[in-house]
Amino acid sequence: MNDCLFCKIIKGEIPSTKVYEDDMVYAFRDIAPQAPHHVVIVPRIHLASANEITPENSKYVAKIFEVVPKIAKELGFDERGYRVVNNCGEDGLQSVKHLHFHLMGGRKFSWPAG
Repeated sequence: MNDCLFCKIIKGEIPSTKVYEDDMVYAFRDIAPQAPHHVVIVPRIHLASANEITPENSKYVAKIFEVVPKIAKELGFDERGYRVVNNCGEDGLQSVKHLHFHLMGGRKFSWPAG
C-alpha cells in the first residue's frame, strides 16, 4: 500500500532504527517504547491485520516467531523473558493497519495487561 507507514519504513522511505531484516521480515525500534527494549516486527508483505492471515501467507507470521527469540537473545533479554503483543482492529487498539508484533523486554511486566 502506498500510504502505509510500515510499508514506507520497510522501503526505507521513512527512517527507522533497524534491529533485524531478512527477505520476509523487518524489525525496528518503536518510536514510543513501552519497555527498555521495544521492537516492532513486521512482515515485508502488506497484511492489514491478523484477520488477513491465511494458509498462503502464514509463513510470514511463522518467520516472525522464529526471529523473536533471535532478537531477544541479541538484545540480551531472552533469559529473563519478554512479551510479544499483537493489536488487531479498533477495539484491540491497532494504530497502524499493517500486521505487526511488539517485542518488549528489559523489565518485569504486570498482569493483567489491559
